[in-house]
This record gives sequence, structure tokens and C-alpha cells, in this order.
Amino acid sequence: MTLSRSRAALLAASILALPAMFSPLLLQPAAAQITVWDPSNYTQNVLSAARALQQINNQITSLQNEAQGLINQARNLASLPYSSLQQLQQSVQRTQQLLGEAQRIAYNVQNIDQAFRTTYGNASMSASDAQLVAGARERWQNTVGGLQDAMRVQAGVVGNIDTNRSQMSALVGQSQGATGALQATQAGNQLLALQAQQLADLTAVVAANGRAQALSDAERAAATEQGREQRRRFLTPGVGYQPGNARMFPNGN
Repeated sequence: MTLSRSRAALLAASILALPAMFSPLLLQPAAAQITVWDPSNYTQNVLSAARALQQINNQITSLQNEAQGLINQARNLASLPYSSLQQLQQSVQRTQQLLGEAQRIAYNVQNIDQAFRTTYGNASMSASDAQLVAGARERWQNTVGGLQDAMRVQAGVVGNIDTNRSQMSALVGQSQGATGALQATQAGNQLLALQAQQLADLTAVVAANGRAQALSDAERAAATEQGREQRRRFLTPGVGYQPGNARMFPNGN
């Protein structure tokens, strides 16, 4: 009986000890349940991270746009690596030189006025026949010189055509290959300068031809006036025939 009671007491003690032995195992799940996963908080964190990433992407895009804008500005400010100014100036100088080499009556208002007061004026009634012939010859030389000057100017302008053609081709190529607004504008300005040079050549030809035509017309007008004076002298009654002694031999024999 005593042994049975001892076993019963041992069994009871063991049973009472079981809760104490398993208490850590039973408390661990309870401690793990203290950290609770919140879906709304997680979603808010994800949205905040997405917004931050979007701002970073926007900043990168803005920097890329600014960099592209600077590149475009650099292109628009780049100067045209070609200039036809020297060739155009040389063409203009050649034409001006030909105009400056005008013979006899040059392109000068005072020189022209002086010539029309003397050489192309009214025929002098007191001038001798030799003086009238000399005046007519001078006017003829002026006309021939004017015609020669006109042809020389025409030849010079024709010589500029090849230069103008090559410059036009080069400028059109530069304009089409321009990488920015400044280069396109400069190419356009040089094309306008080329047109101005061509107009200057055309003006020179018109002026030279007009000068030659004016000298020719002035010569005819002066010749008409001189013809009247010579006809007047021819028709003016003079001293008639007066008989006189004539010697056939100088020694009087």
C-alpha cells in the first residue's frame, strides 16, 4: 500500500511538472504574435517608394532635355565654316577697275560737262576748217573709246560668271548642310551678297553700254551742227575770180 502511494505521488509530481517543462514552448507562439503585418502600411510604403522613383526619373528626363537644349543651342550658334566674301569682293573690284579705266571721257560729271561745253558744243563760227576737222576726229575717238570700254566691261562680267556659278553651288551646298539656324542664316546672307554682286555687274554693263550709246548720239548731234556751219561757209558769197598776170617761167624769159 505504501509502495502504491509512492508511485501515485511520483506520477502526480510528474504530471504537475509537465506544464512547467512545456511552458517555453507554449509561450513562443504568443511572443511571435506581437509583430503583426499591416497591409495598408506596406502599401503606403510601396507607393512612397514609387513616387520617389518617379521623381528621380523626372529629374533624369529634365537633365536630358536640358543637355539636348544646350546641344541645340551650340548647333544654332555654330558659325558657317565657309565664306565667299573674298571671291565676291574680287569680282566687284575687277568690274570697278574696268569702269575706272574708261578712256577719254570718264564717269565724272565735271569731266562730262566740260566735254559738252567744248568738244560737243555748238560749232564755232570763227574756228578754222582744220579746227573743225580736229574736233570731229576727237569726237569720233571718244565714241570708239566708249564702245571699246563697253565691250571690255561686258567681257569682265562674262568672266565673273564662272566664279559666280561655283560660289552659288558651294553656298547652296552649305545651306542645305547647315546644322543650325546661324549657319543657315549666314549661308542665306552670302547668297544675297552673291545676288548683289551680280546686280552690280549688270549695272556696270548697262552703264557702259549707255555711255557708249550716249557718246555715239552726241557725236552725231555735233556732226550735224558742224555740217550746218560748213554748209554756211560754203554758201557764203566770197571774193570772185580776179584776173592777174601769170608767169610761165621764173626767169622772165
